[in-house]
Amino acid sequence: MENDQGVLVDLYVPRKCSATNRLITANDHASVQISICDVDSEGRALPTSTAFALCGPVRAMGESDDSLNRLATNAGLLKNVWSFQK
Repeated sequence: MENDQGVLVDLYVPRKCSATNRLITANDHASVQISICDVDSEGRALPTSTAFALCGPVRAMGESDDSLNRLATNAGLLKNVWSFQK
């Protein structure tokens, strides 16, 4: 919720899983958020980063590595790592 000045005043803003798009509740203690920082041509970290949140059920199924590869490939962070398999 926002106040009159447009400032976010909620105490808790739930995250969404990047792989499944489901809400990550406060009780999901198996969820993780991974931030991948951007680097310059010399390998130094820049102040910007890309964050991916993975919920507990995705990690419990063992699909977190494949999901992270898919998300990073779609974001342009990886090349030739993930491809769709039927």
